[in-house]
Amino acid sequence: MSDTKSNSAKKYPLLPLRDVIIFPHMVVPLFVGREKSIAALEAASKNNNELFLVTQKDASVLNPDREDVHDIGTVVNIIQMLRLPDNTIKVLIEGKRRAKIENFANDKDGYSAAVVTCEDVLDDQVKVEASVRSLKNIFESYVKLNKRIPPELLMSISAITDPSRLADIVVAHLSMKIEEKQEILDALNVSVRLEKLLEKMQGEIEIINVEKKIRTRVKTQMEKSQKEYYLNEQMNAIQKELGQKDDGKTELQELEDRLEAKKMPEEAREKARKEIKKLKSMSPMSAEAAVVRNYVDWMINLPWHEYTVDDNSIAKAKDILEEQHYGLKDVKERMVEYLAVRSLIGDELEGRGTILCLVGPPGVGKTSIAKSLAESLGRKFVRISLGGVRDESEIRGHRRTYVGAMPGKIISALKKAGTSNPVILLDEIDKMNSDFRGDPASAMLEVLDPEQNKTFGDHYIEVEYDLSKVMFVMTANDLGSIPGPLRDRMEVMQIPGYTPNEKLQIAKQYLVSKAVRNNGLDNYTLNLKDDSIESIISHYTKESGVRELERVINTVARKIATDVVTKEYKEGKKFTVNTTQLGKLLGPKKFDKTDIEVEPQVGLVNGLAWTSVGGELLHIEVVTVSGNGKIQITGKLGEVMQESARAALSYVRSISDRLGIDAEWYEKNDIHIHVPEGATPKDGPSAGITMVSALTSAITGIKVFQDVAMTGEVTIRGRVLPIGGLKEKLLAAKQAGINKVLIPQRNSKDLSDIPKEIKQGIEIVACTHAEEVLKHALNLSRPETFMKVVGLKVIDPQNQMEVAN
Repeated sequence: MSDTKSNSAKKYPLLPLRDVIIFPHMVVPLFVGREKSIAALEAASKNNNELFLVTQKDASVLNPDREDVHDIGTVVNIIQMLRLPDNTIKVLIEGKRRAKIENFANDKDGYSAAVVTCEDVLDDQVKVEASVRSLKNIFESYVKLNKRIPPELLMSISAITDPSRLADIVVAHLSMKIEEKQEILDALNVSVRLEKLLEKMQGEIEIINVEKKIRTRVKTQMEKSQKEYYLNEQMNAIQKELGQKDDGKTELQELEDRLEAKKMPEEAREKARKEIKKLKSMSPMSAEAAVVRNYVDWMINLPWHEYTVDDNSIAKAKDILEEQHYGLKDVKERMVEYLAVRSLIGDELEGRGTILCLVGPPGVGKTSIAKSLAESLGRKFVRISLGGVRDESEIRGHRRTYVGAMPGKIISALKKAGTSNPVILLDEIDKMNSDFRGDPASAMLEVLDPEQNKTFGDHYIEVEYDLSKVMFVMTANDLGSIPGPLRDRMEVMQIPGYTPNEKLQIAKQYLVSKAVRNNGLDNYTLNLKDDSIESIISHYTKESGVRELERVINTVARKIATDVVTKEYKEGKKFTVNTTQLGKLLGPKKFDKTDIEVEPQVGLVNGLAWTSVGGELLHIEVVTVSGNGKIQITGKLGEVMQESARAALSYVRSISDRLGIDAEWYEKNDIHIHVPEGATPKDGPSAGITMVSALTSAITGIKVFQDVAMTGEVTIRGRVLPIGGLKEKLLAAKQAGINKVLIPQRNSKDLSDIPKEIKQGIEIVACTHAEEVLKHALNLSRPETFMKVVGLKVIDPQNQMEVAN
């Protein structure tokens, strides 16, 4: 029950308090720094030095309003004010009486409030008198236990006869939460106020007694051990006094119980038992005890015999793969084949191991398809990045003799997965290196061999672990960087680069909608027209995958999002981006569609190269100058490519008589072979026929058609040998505007796997010998420029008849 005076409310300047409550009869200093609070003090100094203080509900609010402060506060009298050098004010105040807010004002001049003084309610005099006596006795006990309260305060308390004043003075000396103190301030019934105070004080005394008991117990225990033992035992004592469940088991007993309940090989269980037995004889604070304890934790937490149940639904797998990936037909078929075999032979497949290696340029979906595989199987998925790993211990773990030893990445991945049959992605396996610390690629041999990984040995756990049920999926950009023995253990699946049409479909089905979500345009419509996406693919990106394409589409979405915010477009607006607007959003084109000369040239031939990011058009330039027979090869070429250049020159020299070139010509002239973009390393034998064509053109002076490109290794007898990366090379030729591509005859079988859209518009000629290449590459339309080349036919421009030499 509460009551207030019936007289009208009186207006006071108001000062909101943070993390402090002022009671009547308290004398306390305050530091005031907020502008409105200082204004309230200045207003109070002009109003008989009276001020109303009320506590905020949330101390973090800097500019509180009515709902941010409590209803009841204290009217105080300002005894002294002092302005400090940092513009804050130190004020000494004395609490006078409780008051309740009737009207709250918050204006630019500060806070003010109309308040009504609250009367104390005394409804049971006998009960109040009993509470006063109990309060004085309990407070005396509290003062004796709490050394922070001066004993002289007891004399002052004992002389107080007013129960309301007694409660307000006692509560000011107790360690209580702000909410609890506010409850006592709100209690206008003196009897209720005294009861709350007695309850809080009794609780404080119990806490002090518990603290004293803990200190006494810890002091006794310290006599049995070193001083460092103190903190650990004090924690145990605190837990007991807090009444936490204590079933009489020690930490070591709990470890033993967990070990016995764990499903694990008997060898591992016995090893862990020995470590726990060793742990019992150690001091808990010793460094070795922490190492042993960590080892036992690892042994217990590993998923030795814990497996997820596979979902062999082929229909579900197809749906997931089709929904999340466009194209990748071969990879999807292999995943479905795996599930089909599992559904037929069941657990017999376990133990054989499934080790796939997805090889392809960046951004074609190698990592994401591994995630989709795990999802379709219903298995856990863990990714291990092997890029830059050069220490064998990263794979096999560190021996426990080393400080900070930990298991290797394989065992750590199994613990993270929580099962022993997850899908583990070994990302960028071709980026592993080796140094004096060991060769991690050699350590991977045991991991990826189905005959050995049943008994995989990690240096840290020191017992064998069965990896045969794990499905390993690896990704790589360059298969040649993987050591042969390791490559032999993998089922390699090539993921070629995307064609422009595939990129268009991926952008329409996945990337545009993803960009809309990622850039907050869900309530708007973004319409990227097909010709705009094709323009982005052709003129703003140059890649085999779609990462850069995704970044450019996100750039377009961000530009539109900026317009939405700055121009305040309404929700539902449709943004259509055509090729004209694309230039305004993305700037000038970065890549031209064609990268070739228009007219036939002497000594300049278009070759085709394969890189880890897709196919590239590779120019080969040859010039001859007067000299003494020197041969110069530039362009940062690798050893294999330099040898290919020498083989090409040897072949050209071997047919010099048929070219009408005197043997002495090579002694009187220097030959310079150059491959532009000299800062980029280049290697491989597939530019052999390109160099033959360039050398022949430069030496004879016959021009080379610039709409022709070629690829193929050449022998010193002129035979054309097969090459790899045909799809990527043809795609590069198509994007560069090439009309005819010369390939080795033995690569003709690969044409059936190349999409029609790549082959469309390109004349593909299969050649078995270098002379066939020269026939198609050299401009032999003028007989007067024709050098005597055996086996090549010349077109007579007068009668359009073929003339044979």
